[in-house]
Amino acid sequence: MGLMADIRIKKRKRMRSKEIRALSEELKTLFGCDVFGEDDPVDVAESQDFNLIFVGNDILGMIYQDKPFLTVRGVLKYRPSTRFVTVDMGAVPYVTNGADIMGPGIVDCDDGIVEGDLVWIRDVKNLVPLAIGVALRDSEAIKSKEKGKAIQTLHNVGDKLWKTGE
Repeated sequence: MGLMADIRIKKRKRMRSKEIRALSEELKTLFGCDVFGEDDPVDVAESQDFNLIFVGNDILGMIYQDKPFLTVRGVLKYRPSTRFVTVDMGAVPYVTNGADIMGPGIVDCDDGIVEGDLVWIRDVKNLVPLAIGVALRDSEAIKSKEKGKAIQTLHNVGDKLWKTGE
């Protein structure tokens, strides 16, 4: 836990419009929703666990093992309808503390998630994004609720990355 003891951002640089376009298309394909465009000021920066994507001064995206994804703030802003994993309300306090997601606490997930995919976690009642993580199983196995870790959390509300945007 506490991946982000203190977030260090280095080598922040403005992306070129064709890089922004490529990144935006990739995220659009992933999430089925519009994100930033090439006219937006998009920067990429290095951080210790993954690279960060700034849109203006907001950290709305991240790049983990060469895969771009939205941060919790990015999910809040762009409201994607795919790549979600829904947890019961009992799991919420653990998720917001940065705990990994255990199989029994999951009530639903998007179809087509493959082990190793990045996913976003939401609660069953409000469908509010709580965390971003790596799927340790594919969607069928996630839905089977079997014991043990289903998602490894990378970033959650309340962590240093989240607080950087406040």
